[in-house]
Amino acid sequence: MRALAEFIMRGRMQATLVVVGSAALPLLFWLSAAAGSLVLLRRGLNDALSVVLWAMLPAVGWWYFGEPRTLLVLLGTLALALLLRASGSWARVTVASVALGVVYGLTLGSAFREPIETLATELQKLMPQMLGDLHQQMGEGERARLNALLAPVLTGLMAGLLQAASLLCLMLGRYWQAVLYNPGGFGREFRALRLPPALALPLLAGMLLGPNLGVQAAMLTPLCSVPLAFAGLALIHGLVAQGRLGRFWLVGLYVTLVLFMQLTYPLLVVFALVDSLIDFRGRPARNDGAGSANGEG
Repeated sequence: MRALAEFIMRGRMQATLVVVGSAALPLLFWLSAAAGSLVLLRRGLNDALSVVLWAMLPAVGWWYFGEPRTLLVLLGTLALALLLRASGSWARVTVASVALGVVYGLTLGSAFREPIETLATELQKLMPQMLGDLHQQMGEGERARLNALLAPVLTGLMAGLLQAASLLCLMLGRYWQAVLYNPGGFGREFRALRLPPALALPLLAGMLLGPNLGVQAAMLTPLCSVPLAFAGLALIHGLVAQGRLGRFWLVGLYVTLVLFMQLTYPLLVVFALVDSLIDFRGRPARNDGAGSANGEG
């Protein structure tokens, strides 16, 4: 990975080759977004635009053939990178990703309305089996509302995946920047990520109250959970770095996250919410992680 980062930062031609080439290849859109964010974080918006504009050509081509992820993740990651470069705050970046997720949701809901509605219809048929007796106890109005929420929630889940992908691409770009110019800087930044109550509680409200604000607002539930999940991951990494947890906890965390995401993911959200009120890592950990990873601060 370091060799690739060095190649990207060697010059504009090399950066353009990686960003455009990975945007043109199937399933490598994440690499294009990460490379573009690296250029933006290190050299600024003007240099990044001269590279990324060429990547727009294959990205728009993928959109034409029904694959919008390349363009959405590329532009979304660059927007988050611009915010990170200006603010230096991962808390702001993760919370801002909710707005990005809403844009993703509206775009996907428009571009894939028919497939999403078809999938929602199939899920409606499976609801009696999935919910069992609970489904039988529900009234007609409750069933109708549940069915109406399926399509927005599915859209929100798809948008949430792209939202998380954009954050991961930005983290990869930031990691590359730290490896080249400030070793260890990204690790300190990420481990210091903590959402204060002023940010965490509105996210919790969005998760719980989103479906009550309207059918389309139901997509807020998965979108608002993404920043909290990343903050939960940062909490575990921070406790391991402080020696309060063994490293095997990290291995177990990621194994269970892959195998039992439906159980582990909500736990990360709960951990982040509790940490926002208690701050398990304490003030010394926050001060230790205040340094910039760009090698210039």
